[in-house]
Amino acid sequence: MAGIQQPPTVLPAGVPAGLPGSGQASDGHPDGSQPGSHPGIRRGRAAAFIRRHKLAPYLMLTPALIGIALVLLWPLLQVVIYSFQNYSLMQITGVAPTQWVGLANFTSTFKDPEFWLSLRNTLLLAIVVVPATLIVGTVVGVVLNRLGKKMAIFVSTAALMAWATPPISAAVLFYWLVNPDGGVVDWVLSKLPHWLVGSTNWAQYNWTTTGAFQAYVVIAVLVVWQSFPFIAVSVLAGLKTIPGELLEAARVDGASSWRVFRKITYPLLKPIFLVLLLLSVIWDFNVFAQTYIVTGFPGNQNEYNLSTYLYDKAFASMPPSYGLGGAIALIFALILLVITIGYVRTSVRQGALT
Repeated sequence: MAGIQQPPTVLPAGVPAGLPGSGQASDGHPDGSQPGSHPGIRRGRAAAFIRRHKLAPYLMLTPALIGIALVLLWPLLQVVIYSFQNYSLMQITGVAPTQWVGLANFTSTFKDPEFWLSLRNTLLLAIVVVPATLIVGTVVGVVLNRLGKKMAIFVSTAALMAWATPPISAAVLFYWLVNPDGGVVDWVLSKLPHWLVGSTNWAQYNWTTTGAFQAYVVIAVLVVWQSFPFIAVSVLAGLKTIPGELLEAARVDGASSWRVFRKITYPLLKPIFLVLLLLSVIWDFNVFAQTYIVTGFPGNQNEYNLSTYLYDKAFASMPPSYGLGGAIALIFALILLVITIGYVRTSVRQGALT
């Protein structure tokens, strides 16, 4: 009946209000938290969000990306900033304030004849060394594929020892070989007949100071000797993926070894050759230790390549100019980027890449 109040519900001892069976409604959890605020619920929603948007691989890459950003991106950003500044030892020590010079470092670089001479030497070295490395490495890879197991292991191990030799050690070794005071190369050439090696007096012939051509002959042989094992092993790995029945059928049809390589092997391994070509261009443009030691830096400036020219302007000159070095480094990187992008676009149009 109206006006009659129900007596309050008496809860058993130890039963909190708001629980099922308590007779009282509750808007939250027993601990007083709101729905959806429990840590377990939040973790479940986060996991569902990651699965829905397929973010798990990117989260696993996050630590590596942070490391790359700290090791590579931040120094790169500093180089970009320095390239627009007059930044040297005086700015580092605080003797003079940092001065923003705009594009002055880039302008002075393009006006410097040494830059264009260094760029020419770098391009000529790459034009000679890159094809030579690919050809020698491919030939060795094909030979390794035809050798027996034991002989292939022996040859590949011997070749990889050259590839694993540090560049400085290899450069010192070649410098000893061509040293005019007791070098093996000069001694061998001096023992050969004149009709074979010309009338040059090869005894105590100085390869590193006679001229830029002679010095870069030594550097080119050194770079090819160190680089071809990687090409050979990569080509060998690619050859192992080609079905033997396909090659055998071509030989049964009377195809020569060169025709088999040109019609079957090369088209199947073209993506591998593309990657090897790009890597060779990048590596051979950055030849520094070999040039530094063979030419006896700071030797003749007409023997500089871009790497030694950059080092000279940024660190060896007095006073050193880190801002000018940063500008040269950016120009260097842009040259490689243009070459890489241009070649990749051409390869995509020809169907080498998909």
